[in-house]
Amino acid sequence: MSDTPVSDDREETAVAAAPDSADSAEQHELAAAERLTSAPREESADGDGAEVAGIGLVGWLRWGWRQLTSMRTALMLLFLLSLAAVPGSLVPQTSASQLNVDNFHANHKVLAPIFDKLQMFDVYGSFWFSAIYLLLFISLVGCIVPRTWQFVGVLRAQPPTAPRHLVRLPVYATWRTSADADRVLDAADGLLRKRRFRSSRSGGGNSVASEKGYLREVGNLLFHVSLIAMLMAFAATKLFGGMGTVVVVEGYGFSNNVTQYDDFMPSAFYTANSLDPFGFTLDNFDATYQTSGDQKGTARTYAAHISYWTGSNANRKTNGTIEVNHPLKIGGSNVYLTAHGYAPVIQVTNAKGQVIFNGPTPCLPQDANITSLCAIKVTDGYADKTGKATQLGFSGIFAPTAVIDPVNGPHSSFPAMEDPGLFITGYVGDLGINSGIPQSVYSLDLSHMTQLKVDGQLWKASLHPSQGIKLPDGGTVTFAGVKQWANFTISHNPGTEAALVSSVLAILGLIGSLFIQRRRIWVRAVTNPDGTTTIELAGLARSESARVAEELAEIALLLQEAAPADVAADDSDGSDDEVAADDQEADTADEDDARTDAPLADLTSSKD
Repeated sequence: MSDTPVSDDREETAVAAAPDSADSAEQHELAAAERLTSAPREESADGDGAEVAGIGLVGWLRWGWRQLTSMRTALMLLFLLSLAAVPGSLVPQTSASQLNVDNFHANHKVLAPIFDKLQMFDVYGSFWFSAIYLLLFISLVGCIVPRTWQFVGVLRAQPPTAPRHLVRLPVYATWRTSADADRVLDAADGLLRKRRFRSSRSGGGNSVASEKGYLREVGNLLFHVSLIAMLMAFAATKLFGGMGTVVVVEGYGFSNNVTQYDDFMPSAFYTANSLDPFGFTLDNFDATYQTSGDQKGTARTYAAHISYWTGSNANRKTNGTIEVNHPLKIGGSNVYLTAHGYAPVIQVTNAKGQVIFNGPTPCLPQDANITSLCAIKVTDGYADKTGKATQLGFSGIFAPTAVIDPVNGPHSSFPAMEDPGLFITGYVGDLGINSGIPQSVYSLDLSHMTQLKVDGQLWKASLHPSQGIKLPDGGTVTFAGVKQWANFTISHNPGTEAALVSSVLAILGLIGSLFIQRRRIWVRAVTNPDGTTTIELAGLARSESARVAEELAEIALLLQEAAPADVAADDSDGSDDEVAADDQEADTADEDDARTDAPLADLTSSKD
C-alpha cells in the first residue's frame, strides 16, 4: 500500500522562474512547506500563479482515497481494530454467555445502561467495530489490486540493465583477464542461473543483468491477501454463523431445536430454519480434581460422555466424548463443553401425600469449590392450611463437600461430591411464572411470596442425600440424590477453517517478506585495446546486508575458474585501483542509474 510522494517539479519550476532576488528564498520556503502537508494541492488558475478556490469534489475524493490506502491510515486502522477488540475480552459478551451479561446488569446498575448504548455487550457486532473493520478491508483491497498488477509487470520485465558506473554500487569487484569477453559473460550467465537468478544480456551485449528475491514481494502480497481472506472469513462467520447454549442434566437429552435452547443467538443468514438436525443424551459426566498441594481442588479432567444421533433416526446413536477445548463436531455444528455443576434431585409431596414435584434442579456455581445457589420452583399441586391452591419456592445452597462455619456459613470445601449437603428455606405465594416476564432458573422472584414459618420461626432445612423434612402446611421435602449437569455451546461457524488457513498463510507470507532479500547482481566484461578483458561485478540489495557481499564474492571466485585474473596486468595497473577507490568515495549523485527501469524501491515503498 504505497504512499504517493508529492512531486517537487512545481517547486523547482517556481524557484527557477523567480527572479534572482530575496523573493526566491521565500518562494523556496513556501514550496518546501507545501511538501510537508498531506492536503491536496490547489491547481493554478492561470500562468501568473493565481490559485483557485478549491480542487473540486473529484479532487477531494481522489485525495481521500489516497489517504485511506496509505501506510499511515492502514497502521492506524490496525491499531484501532486491536484496541476495539479489547472490550470484547473484558466485558461479558452476549454471544458467549447471556447469563454473565445478566449478572453484570444486576451488579452494575449505573454502568450497564451506558454499556448497552455503546454496544459493549456485543463488541464484534457493534457499529463502531464494524466501521473500523470495513475501512481496513477497503484499505487493504485498495492496496492489493494496483500492487498486484505492478508486480505482474515486474515479473514480465527483464532485469534492469547495468548502471554506467558499477564501482559506485555498495558491493563491487573487478579484475583483468585474458579470457574472451563473450565467454566470460556466458559463464557468468550460467553461474547466475544455477543460483536461481533471473538473468539476461544487456547493455549492448557487454553485460549480464540478474535479479533474485522475487518471493519477498510474493510474501508481502500473500500476507495482504491472507489478511483480506481472514477478514472475509470473520465476516462469513458473523453473517452465516450462529450459536446457542443449553444446560443438560445427566440422563436427559437435547434436540437441536430453538425451543430447547436456554439462549439462542442467530445471525442475518442463520436462523431457526438453518439448524442441523441432530440431538444427544448426556449419559454421564466425569470430573477429577487435585486432592493435595497448592493446587488442591483444581480440575484435572472434565469429560461429558454423550450418545448422539443425526437426522430423524433417534434410535441409531453414536457414542462421543466432549472435553474442554475438544469439541465434538456433529454435522456442520461444533458442540463445546463450557461449564459444569450439580443438580440436586428434590421430591415434594403435598398434605395428601401426592408427589407434586420430583426431579433434578441445576444449581449455579459461585466459587471454585462449586458452592452453588439453588432455586426450586413448585408450580402446581400444593395448598395452604385453608386449602387454597398456591405455589412453593425453595431457595438455598448446595455444597458437594458441605462445611458450616460461623464466618462463611454453609459452603463447600472441595468441588467433588464427598459429603453433599443442601441448605434451603421455603416460600409460599405467587412465583410470577405466569406473568409473561422471563425469569432466571437460578433465582426466585420473592415480590409476591411469603417465607414459611413454624411456630413463629423461619422454616429452614439442612439435608443430606435421602433425608427429608415436613412442610409447615403439610407435605414433605426430600433430598433424593444428586446428578451432574453440563453446559454446552452449540455453534455453527462456517468461516473457521478459512480463517485458520488464512492465518497460517499470513504468517508464511510475513516470514517470506522479512527473511527473503531482494537483490541484483551485474557482470560486465569489456575488451581493452591491448586484448585483455576487464571484468566488473557489482551487487545491490534493498537494505544493507552482508548476504549480497558474500554472494557476490562466491560468484566472483567461481567466475575466476573460467576467467582467471591476469596478475601481470593487475600489477601494472595499480593506478586504476586508486582511481576506483576514489570513485567509491565520490558523490553518488547518479546512483539512480543503479535503479533504472525497475528500481527495488518501486516494489517496497509500501506499508510493509
